Amino acid sequence: MKGLAGKNVLITGASSGIGRAIALRFAQERSNVALNYRSAAERADAEAALAEAGGRSILVEADVALESAVKDMVTQTIEHFGRLDILINNAGIQFPAPSHEASAADFDRVLDVNLRGPFLCSREAIRHFLSRPGGGVIVNNSSVHQIVPKPTYLSYSVSKGAIGNLTRTLALEYAADGIRVNAVGPGAVVTPINRAWIDDPARRAVVESHIPMGRAADPAEIAAVFAFLASDEAAYITGQTLFACGGITLYPEFRTAWSS
Repeated sequence: MKGLAGKNVLITGASSGIGRAIALRFAQERSNVALNYRSAAERADAEAALAEAGGRSILVEADVALESAVKDMVTQTIEHFGRLDILINNAGIQFPAPSHEASAADFDRVLDVNLRGPFLCSREAIRHFLSRPGGGVIVNNSSVHQIVPKPTYLSYSVSKGAIGNLTRTLALEYAADGIRVNAVGPGAVVTPINRAWIDDPARRAVVESHIPMGRAADPAEIAAVFAFLASDEAAYITGQTLFACGGITLYPEFRTAWSS
């Protein structure tokens, strides 16, 4: 993609799943990649992703919900590469439970990672972007559940709805400074977090029956969208969420005109 070679990219939650695929895609585009992971438990996966990315890639450990850790992570990335050009806010978690049984602690933790984290990372990245010429790019990992309700995943849906507004607000506030902010809204993706239905043919068939294109996405397909939005090919796009969901946001239950 135009304009990605030589760019310095920080990707949160890059040890597995979509984050790892994003890191590998940017490495293929000859970007320099800082792969964030949360804790020692993720270190082995992060090291494997680092080895696959190669080049000038580095690992940066941080829990994105912690302000001091985010500041250290961004500082470490800038000190290593000399500057930061692109931030990918990918880290995210979810805790399923009927909403009337969900604990406040779980609700808070999901919003800490999925919303507070992108806020903190974006704030630090924007401070850096404003400190030198050239602007910068932020791409947030949202979800189809930014607009499609997800019963029993209330905190996750709430966090992704908020990511949509965070994306639009930052995009408007900093457009004149050459800073673009967009989001990607994936649907069902074949990643470790979805192993429960991926490895169960019956459950997978149910999931894919709700996808107009009839299949879940490969992580590389989602990573390509992140690369596009971060590239110069998308230089006139800001404040948008690009849904890469196989058509889930098209209201698939209306594939037949039962309503009229």
